[in-house]
Amino acid sequence: MKSKKINVIILEKTEDHYSAFAQDIEGVYGAGETATEARQSILEAIELLKEHNSDDNIPEALKGEYVIKFQFDLASLLSYYQGIFTNAAMERLTGINQRQIQRYAAGESNPRPEQKAKIRDGLHKLGKELIELEL
Repeated sequence: MKSKKINVIILEKTEDHYSAFAQDIEGVYGAGETATEARQSILEAIELLKEHNSDDNIPEALKGEYVIKFQFDLASLLSYYQGIFTNAAMERLTGINQRQIQRYAAGESNPRPEQKAKIRDGLHKLGKELIELEL
């Protein structure tokens, strides 16, 4: 049996926290001072929902096997990882101009789907290279 996929969106950071919500399940939210805390908070919210409700009141998506897919909006992702990835590093990874990367990170501009794909593909390529690395 194929696992169901639950999309969890990590929203942009507000002044004091990150927030998250399950896109496919109404009423499941989480928050934390960091994106990691927001992830943990939403996992706890799902467990509490399952623990404190009868089977009739548990959303179908949470019955049986499921996989949770976490997704950042681009501005939050770039903001969250700014201490790890400089704009120059992002330019090398993606081929997108540093000024444009900064505009995306600040939420001043929304990238076209092609630009999002370049960012995703650049980060995935780096991740694959790091996983294959031996020291």
